[in-house]
Parts: sequence; C-alpha cells; structure tokens
Amino acid sequence: MGERDPATGAPVTLPAAQQASEPVPPEPGAPDPAHDVEQRKREAGVDHLFPFGKPGQPLGRAHPFVFGFTAALGVITAWMLVKAATNAKSVIVMIVVAMFLAVGLNPAVERLRRFGLPRGAAVATVFLIVILFFAGFVASLVQPVSEQVTELRHNIPEYVQQLQNNRTLADWDKRYGLLERAEKTVNGDGFQKGLTDTATGIGKVAINGIFQTITILILTLYFLSSLPQIKTFFYQLAPRTRRARVALLGDEILDRIGGYVAGQFTIALIAGVCSYIFLSILGVKYALALALIVAVTDLIPLIGATIGAVVVSLVAFLTGTTTDLIVCAVFYVVYQQVENYVVYPRVMKRTVDVQPAVTIVAALVGAALLGVVGALLAIPTAAAISLLIREVVMPRQETL
Repeated sequence: MGERDPATGAPVTLPAAQQASEPVPPEPGAPDPAHDVEQRKREAGVDHLFPFGKPGQPLGRAHPFVFGFTAALGVITAWMLVKAATNAKSVIVMIVVAMFLAVGLNPAVERLRRFGLPRGAAVATVFLIVILFFAGFVASLVQPVSEQVTELRHNIPEYVQQLQNNRTLADWDKRYGLLERAEKTVNGDGFQKGLTDTATGIGKVAINGIFQTITILILTLYFLSSLPQIKTFFYQLAPRTRRARVALLGDEILDRIGGYVAGQFTIALIAGVCSYIFLSILGVKYALALALIVAVTDLIPLIGATIGAVVVSLVAFLTGTTTDLIVCAVFYVVYQQVENYVVYPRVMKRTVDVQPAVTIVAALVGAALLGVVGALLAIPTAAAISLLIREVVMPRQETL
C-alpha cells in the first residue's frame, strides 16, 4: 500500500506480513526516536522482515537529483567517447579508408567471379593487381630520383664556382658580408640541431607513412575477403520487418561507392594515358613516371589535377626549356577544362548519380574536415545521403 517498485516506480502490492507492519507516525508528546530505542522501532516499522525499518519510497525518475545525476553521467560518457575517438582518429581513418577501398574493389571481384573464379582467387587477383600498381609506381620514381641526386652531387662544385664568379653576389658580399654570415649560420649549433631535427622528422613521417600504407593494405585485404559476411552482419542489426528494404538500400549504396571508385580510376587512367602520349611527343624526360604521378594525383577531387600539372610543368622546365614549360601549362589547362566539363560529369553521372554542384560542395566540406581523405570519401557519402533522402525521407514526408 503506497510502496513502489525501485526499478520502475510503479505501485506494488506487498504481502500481508509487510502490510501489517507499517511505520507508525509520531504521536503528540511521543519521545524523540533519537533518544528512545523503542519509539525508534515503532516509527520505523521494524519487524522480522525489516529489522532496520521499512525503506521509504524510491526517488522517481523526475526527481531533480536523479535527473541531474543521469544527465551528468551522460555528459561524462559522451565526453569520454569523443576523447577516445579523437585519440584514435588515425586508426579510425585507416579503417574507413580500407573499408572504402574494399567496397570500391568489390565490383572487380564480383566480375571475376562471373568468369567462374572462387571468391578467394578473385580477391587475390584484384589485390595482386593493386600491389603491382603501387610497386610499379614506386619503381618508376626510383630512377629519376637517383639520377637527379647523382647529377646534383656532381654539379655542386660547378654551382659553387658560378656563385663565386657572380658579380652581383660578390658586390652584395662586400656590402653585407653574406658569405661570412652564411658560414657562421652553417657552423652554428642551432643550424646543425635544426638540420638534424628536420631530417629526423622527415624520417618519422616516411616511416609512419609506410606503416599506415601497409596497415591499410592489410585491412583492405581482410575487408575485401569478408565483405559478404560484414554486410550480412550489419543487415541483421535491422528489425526483421524492415531488413529486406535496408538490405536493398545498403546494396545500392555499396554499388554507388564501387561505381565512384571505378569512375575515379577511369578518369585517372585517361589522364595518365593522355599525359604519357603528350610527354612522349614533347620529348620530356621521365614521361612514364610523370604520367603515373598525374594519374595518382588525379584521384584527388578538385585539386588533384592541378597538383599533377604543376609537378609535370616544373619537371619539364628543369629538364628542358622555357618552351617546354609553356607548352605543358597550355596542354594541362586545356585538358583540365575537357576533363571537368566533359569526362568527369559523364563518368560520375553514370556511376554515382550525383549532381555536379553537390559533388563540389561535398568535396569542399570533406576536405575541410579530413583533408585529402575527406575529399575522397565526401562524394560517395553525398551519394549515399541523397539516396536515403530520396527513398526514405521524401516518401515519409508525403504521408504526413
């Protein structure tokens, strides 16, 4: 009678033994329970079931203390989750990139399966092609870099002699003592320490980049081989009555991500082939390596093609003449217009079905949030969101 369940706060019916020993309200003139033990037991309702008296009603969920404590606990939990996600940001990014690559490579695996290959063999074939591409890209850069370093080492005495014979530099040295200041700077402890720190930092960045690349490749192989099981697991998290629709929408989203990756590789391949043909005709050194650089940088939305064009134009100028620089700049300006207004819209319209304005806005937002990785993931994310809005949100709005 009047008791409530501690978990739900709902009224409950107590046994007769408990109902018979209700706490007795104090009578006028009754002794203080702080001094009288018997009065203390009577007012508390002590019996064989409750030797220390009957407990009072629990605090309801609307009680200020319960509400405040629950809210504070929720804020602390949310803060700890955000802190953990921030500390594990690099790991989360690697997992997301690996999953993105696995979903993007899955259409190639499914295509090989149509020719009768088992999934394991198809995954191994696709992954081997990816490894060979990266190995070929690195190998194509080894020769140009080694040649340029050797050439620089042999030409250093000549460069020093040219600087010493330069009249303008000699005049400035007489006025301001440039060579003496440069010698003091180079021989100083701060310069040596700064040079050592810079070399150490570059080494750490290189080792970290290699480690992250290997980790992403391993995760990609794992996700690609077990992608059907991963999809099934996440589909089973949906309610049984809606699981079929969730699975259909999920398959469509994954197909669009795969189409986006295939489209990006197609655009990059076209850019690389056109660059190789153009550089071979122009006679620029290291045409294959420069074409591969253009193809890789072209995978980056918005700014990738510009980065590749700048690199190629700079190398053409350093290994050739000013005319080569001008011709390369004109070619890439014209090619980027063709790619931006002809090739890119047609390929992405067929594979991702996202409006060009949405593509640009998504790439800008993704680049602002996660840099290059965000720009790469932004467009398929925008495609997934647009599909959910069109298939889920808008039909629901029509029924309200």
